[in-house]
Amino acid sequence: MKSKIFLKIIVTFLVVVLLIMINAMILQIQAQEFPPPGPPASSGAPIDGGVSILIAAGVAYGAKKLYKKRNNENDL
Repeated sequence: MKSKIFLKIIVTFLVVVLLIMINAMILQIQAQEFPPPGPPASSGAPIDGGVSILIAAGVAYGAKKLYKKRNNENDL
């Protein structure tokens, strides 16, 4: 009989200690200062060196075709 009462007291004590610890952890988390949010992320894809290289290659290819076409007309 005494062991059951002793067990209930121990279990009750442990539950109370656990609840106090959980409460303390929640309060610490709420008290933290979080850094301000950064700038919003851009929604579009970046246009940089890759696109300019493709444009330059297209211009060079068009100039080559135009040059060959004019040389073929002059030869006739």
